[in-house]
Amino acid sequence: MGVKRPLRTTTLPTFTLLTLCCQNALAGGIMLYEVGTDNVGLANAGAAARAQGPSTIASNPAGMSYLPGTQITGGLQVLYGNLKFNRDDDTNVPGTGSGASLDPMPGASFFVSHELDDHWSVGFGQYGDFGLAVNYDNDWSGRYFAQNSSLLGLSMVPSVAYRFNDQWSVGVGVRAMYGMLQAQTAIDRSPFGFTDRSDGQYKYKDNDWGFGANVGVIYAPQPGTRIGLTYTSKVDLEFEDGLDIKGDGPLLRRLDGAKTELDMTVPQTLTLSLFQQLDPRWALLASVNWQDWSEFGEIAAQIDTSAADARSTTVDANFKDTWHLSLGAQYQATPQLLWNVGMAYDSSAVSDGDRSVTIPMAESWRLATGATYALNKDTDVNVSWAMIWMGDMSVDQTKSLTGSRISGQFDNAWIQTVTGNMTWRF
Repeated sequence: MGVKRPLRTTTLPTFTLLTLCCQNALAGGIMLYEVGTDNVGLANAGAAARAQGPSTIASNPAGMSYLPGTQITGGLQVLYGNLKFNRDDDTNVPGTGSGASLDPMPGASFFVSHELDDHWSVGFGQYGDFGLAVNYDNDWSGRYFAQNSSLLGLSMVPSVAYRFNDQWSVGVGVRAMYGMLQAQTAIDRSPFGFTDRSDGQYKYKDNDWGFGANVGVIYAPQPGTRIGLTYTSKVDLEFEDGLDIKGDGPLLRRLDGAKTELDMTVPQTLTLSLFQQLDPRWALLASVNWQDWSEFGEIAAQIDTSAADARSTTVDANFKDTWHLSLGAQYQATPQLLWNVGMAYDSSAVSDGDRSVTIPMAESWRLATGATYALNKDTDVNVSWAMIWMGDMSVDQTKSLTGSRISGQFDNAWIQTVTGNMTWRF
């Protein structure tokens, strides 16, 4: 987190606006296993141990040591779903219903690995595995909490792997993440002395680079059995831009363009996976994953209206760490056709009482399947699908400074991903 300056006792409304704005800058963060690869069809089962293509750079760089020659994978996907919020009748802010809050999100990924010799392999991966975007109607009844927001992370990971012997391999990747934050929220002007109900509005948008590492190891105690362990470090992102504020009144006009800094942390993760070849046709896969969401939920925020007037605070969304459990199987139906299937459970990063319309997260179940077809000995094509089911997610939020309240739930919430990719071997 960034260094925060001490609060001053003057201009209390400035600090009030800081709190109002920064509480809404928490976009619906989520760590995605779906990055346009065949891993989608396994619901992440066995991800750190499979080592079946250059996309292993994202899940365990040590897996490159199992890939002969030069291999390239390119993937495309679209993520879409139902996150429609239905408000309760006792919501005290007039406005329309929300409609669907999730726009379709396209994605792409690229991976390349190259075997240098019997021990060393190098590679590069580019993929987006962090973020989500919500988009509500501007005049809906929860507009003081969110109108639209997005937080996205694109990772570029040069990697290297070393194979000691038939049993042990290690790998490391340097992760450069390009983070993109955008938020737009209505401002209730009543705390600033206005008696009419016309709204102000703030917009915030910035990009930043953050850096971390992916470190992995694979142990193969016998042919057909692989155990993989991967650690992905946290990535710190520091967004800094001027507030774009619209609305009448001297305070809102003075804060328009005020330099604002938001510091947040992309969670560190730890994944343990198993790949077990049962016979020439069947393989069993499993994963256990931990994600450090509790640190992501604390955001350091600071606003400067002039050289002598700075306000800072830390917004805590009360996030908690999550666990992921997945189980999958592969079936070699023919020499050309490989079927994948998987299911997974993820615990929730927020309790029911801390969930917000800006952070529509809950425990979820994944059901996934996919197929890889060998066009020839050097080219594979894969199509995969996954359903992420979150069910009903209740929300009851009140702003203590204004009394604005939004209450209701996301009914039958789900997200689906469709992925297509190709792998070439040289």
